[in-house]
Formats: sequence, structure tokens, C-alpha cells
Amino acid sequence: MLRFAFFCLVFVSTHGWAGHAYAQFGDIKYPPNFRNFAYVNAHAPKGGELVLVPPSSLSSFDKYNPFTLKGNAAPGLGSLVFESLLVGNMDEPTTAYGLLAEDVSVAADRRSVVFRLRPQARFNNGDDVLAEDVKYSFDKLISKEAAPQFRTLYAEVLGVKVIDAHTLRFDFKSANPELPLIVGAMPVFSRQWGQEKGESKPFDKIVTDFPIGSGPYLVGRVVFGRDISYDRNPEYWAKTLNVRQGMFNFDRITFRLYKDNTAQLEGFKAGEFDLIQSFIAREWARAYTGKQFSSGQLIKKELQHSNAGDFQGFLFNTRLPKFQDVRVREAIGLAMDFEWMNRQLFYNAYQRVRGYFVGSDFEAKDLPGADELALLQPLRNQLPAQIFTQPVPLPPQTQLDPNSGETLRDHLRRAKALLSQAGWNYRDGALRNAMGEPFTIEFIDNSGAMGRVATPFAKNLGKLGFQFKYKVVDFAILQKRLDVFDFEMMSTRWLGSLSPGSELVERFGAKQVAQEGSSNYMGVRDPAIDALLNQVLAAKTRPQLSTALRALDRTLRFGFYCVPHWYGGVHRVAWRNGKFQQPAVMPLYYQPDSWAMMTWWGSGSNLTSVAPSQHEGKD
Repeated sequence: MLRFAFFCLVFVSTHGWAGHAYAQFGDIKYPPNFRNFAYVNAHAPKGGELVLVPPSSLSSFDKYNPFTLKGNAAPGLGSLVFESLLVGNMDEPTTAYGLLAEDVSVAADRRSVVFRLRPQARFNNGDDVLAEDVKYSFDKLISKEAAPQFRTLYAEVLGVKVIDAHTLRFDFKSANPELPLIVGAMPVFSRQWGQEKGESKPFDKIVTDFPIGSGPYLVGRVVFGRDISYDRNPEYWAKTLNVRQGMFNFDRITFRLYKDNTAQLEGFKAGEFDLIQSFIAREWARAYTGKQFSSGQLIKKELQHSNAGDFQGFLFNTRLPKFQDVRVREAIGLAMDFEWMNRQLFYNAYQRVRGYFVGSDFEAKDLPGADELALLQPLRNQLPAQIFTQPVPLPPQTQLDPNSGETLRDHLRRAKALLSQAGWNYRDGALRNAMGEPFTIEFIDNSGAMGRVATPFAKNLGKLGFQFKYKVVDFAILQKRLDVFDFEMMSTRWLGSLSPGSELVERFGAKQVAQEGSSNYMGVRDPAIDALLNQVLAAKTRPQLSTALRALDRTLRFGFYCVPHWYGGVHRVAWRNGKFQQPAVMPLYYQPDSWAMMTWWGSGSNLTSVAPSQHEGKD
């Protein structure tokens, strides 16, 4: 078996390659037949239970199919029940190793990739994982029965051809070096999932049928809509495989769901679950206290990581006429006084988000350099002239000393001038357009956590004449409204990536503006941005990717599609002391819940074996 590490990308035009792994830019850390990843304990004992809460706003679930649009899927399915051809790791951002596939071969022209499946791979019903199952999974995911983001994700795939029972080929529309990683990460499920009396249900009608995947866990005890447990499959096919060695050590992993943050934290203190991540600085400083923390019964730590910074912000729905003028959007952003909020609300725990690729080499700075200009110049007629003459916009900053720099009053004056240029002026007690209509903004939230941020923001907007309404809705209602873009402003957080790529098309691509369920919440519809997205996808080297992303970041920031928020450089995590152990080596790139699920193990009494619950189903 040839190793990709021996080949340089510049020779791919004349040489294909095959190997145990694939790296977008040629940097493979682990050799063939490696024993285990460095951040695991290969000898970790099995047993016990880990109880978690979803690291999201999910407060209920109503289906076991995470691949369809309607409804909310139970947490944990994607990482515990379903597997893919290749699997990434917590050491390398753009490299994946064989899981269901034992060999991956990329054609010399990079227009196709062949996967050879492991003959021992099995679904949880005992059936072999075959090439036909992989093709079936792809066909279902790109169909109209699945959520539309999958059609976007796999838009550059021409098709899948089954070569034999254990071999298949994906053909691509272009020579995009990210595509083998994209198809390699595709979830694979059995053709038998949803079968009834020899007939298959439509994919979007597979709702509460237990999944038939190949992952290490089976769905166990369920309190439908509230709690779900996964039992470790004793017949798991890959338990001795190097990419699974020392991982998934708990006999049972349970997720508990809560209606709000307060109930969740009280549940943690009461012993209802084992680990929690805090996303609210005030809560971390003031609520994660008390006898249990001071006695060491509960551990509270800020964990270092090397993840890319997460993007977070208030997003405008530019499909609405009132938000289509860029001057209006810029003016609204000027009313955000981050420095005041950081002092008064966040205990100075955060830094301001500046762009869409937080704290990375992909973040645009100052004026565009020669490398960016080479991409931007051909688009000059489609871009604002300021992109070429002005430094990239930074969020407004207020100074503690009014004599040392701009104040909020200065920002509001600028905002007033921009609004006036856009045809909005203050009269009769409100900000109004030429027809006398007031400018109203409805901000929707699902947990109420943004209320303390929205309140001072609304106060500043009120000084400009805006009428701001803060509305809290249930998560399920929020999700339904977002799916059809029925909102004016909302808050979101996108996890940072060390190698952004195809997911950006879903967020910023023009074709996604009208696609129900897409992540283009802001309604970005710009041919220049589409052209830059194509440059991102076509990048063959890390420097080319960095240049394309900086140009994209610059263009998006001149569009003022959002009000940037803030970010922190650590994971704030608390867990129950004495119940768990962690490997000696910390991973570089991780999220706390997945790190715990995949690499921790029980200690002491927690090692007691947990009997499987045999699909108890609805309670």
C-alpha cells in the first residue's frame, strides 16, 4: 500500500496515489498500521456510564433520523451510531484515516476517489457494510427527502459507481482537493433502515425507526423527547481497529435535555449528569460556585485548546427590504457597545469578533495585499470601491476615557448620518422612512440568555429611534422559523474551522438564499462572493486557501451582514470529581463533550458494567 505522505501535490497531475489516509494538503501524521492516536489511552478499561447534556440549545427531540429537515433529532446519533468511510482525529485538521474504508485512492487528475471497504465492517443488525449501502446513503442524502444542506455539501459530486461488493468510486465535477474528505466523512447507513414488510419507507418518513448504523453504540433507554441513552455494542466490529483503540470506553452514554440554562445548571449540581460546558461568562463567574466546587466534589476548569475561534454575531435577514441597504446595517452595528458589555456583563472574559474567521490566518487585515488583489481585481465591477481603498472594517470600539478616542455618542452620530443617507430620519418619536413607516426590529431568541445583551443594545438603538422587540420562543419554534427564514434578527454561533471549505457555500452561497433549511440565514446573494467561494474550493495549497479566505472575509465584512459578537480562547467546563479519568495527552482540536465521550473512562465504582437496555423505546 502506497503512502500519500511520499507524494507531493505538485505531482498529482501525473501520478495517482492510494493509502490508509488522505490529507487535503499532504500532511499525514500517523503511518500505516499505527497502533492508536496519541491522545488516547489504548488500555483504558471499559464500563460505567457518562451522562451529558447537549452542547446546544436543544430542549427536546422527536426523531431518530438526523438527516431530514423536519423535526429535531436526538443528540448523539451522529457520533455514536453512524460512521463514515474515513474518520478525522483531534490532532490534524485536514487529514482523515480509514474507518469503514481500509484504502482510499485518488485519481491522477483528482476528479475521482475510490474507496475499498473493510471486509469486517458490520452494521448493528449484523449485516455487512457493502458498497451498495454507501451508494444508497449518498443517493438518499442528495434526494429531496433529506435536508437540503446535503445537496449543497455534495453538489460537486457527479455520482457514485459500485465497482464490486466492497469497492466504489465517487466522481467529481472539479479537481477540488477537499472533496475526498467531504465524501469520506459522509454518514453511511443500511439499506434495511426503514424497511417494513419488504418495502422501504420514503426517507423523510423514517422518523422513529431505530437507526441501522455501524457505530459503537445502539439506541438504548429513551424517555422520548427528553432523555436518550446509548448502550455500547458488545459486537462492535471496529473495537480493535487503530482508529478506535482506547476510545468509546463507557458502557452507556446518556443525554438529558433541559428547557433552559438555569434548570440545566441546577440539574448538574444535583447530580443528574456529569459534565457541563458554560457559554455565559457571568454564569461561569457567579453560578459555578458553592460548597460542591470549594470541596472539590465538582471540578471547574478552563481548558486550553488549539481550535479556530468560533464566529458569533447578531445576523440580519437581508431578504427583508428594511435590511437591504448596507448603510442601515452598518448603522445598527454602531449601536453595539462591546467594551461596556465586556466590563459590566462579561467580567472582561472576551475579545471582540472582528471577522468570519476569528483569530486565524484567514482573517483579513488592513488593505488587501498583492495576493488578495489578484483575486479581487477581476471582480472590481462587482465590489464596493472601498475594498480597494480602505482598510477592512473593524467593529466600533469605545474608550474608557472619552478624551482618548471615540465614545458611544460618536458612534451614534455616525449611525444617524448613515441612516439619513439611506432615507431614515427621526421624527414623531420614531425613526421613519419617507412614507412615515417606523423602523421596527424583532429579535428572536430561544433561551432568554441573550436578554441581558439585547437590553443595552436596544437602549442604544432606541436613541436612534429604532423600535426593538426582544422575543423568546421555544427552540422547536425557532428552528422552524429559521428553516423558512421567518425572522428579522437572530443570534448564531458557528464553530471555527482550521480549514474552512464547502460549509461556507451553505452559509454564503447565492443558491442557498431561497433553499429552505439552508444556513444562509443572512440572505447573502452576491456574485463576487460566489466567485470567491469557488476560489476557496479550488485552493490546492494552504497559502492559496488562506488568500482566498482573506479575500472572502474582507468582502463579507464590507457587506455588514451581521453585528459581530465576542469570543473566548478556552473551554469552560465543569465535571464530577473522582468519577472519571482522562488520557495524559490532551488533544489539540476538540470540543469537551466529544473529548469526554471518545477518550475518557470511568474510575472506581463507575467501572461497574452497565447492562444494555434492549431498545426500551418510548416511555
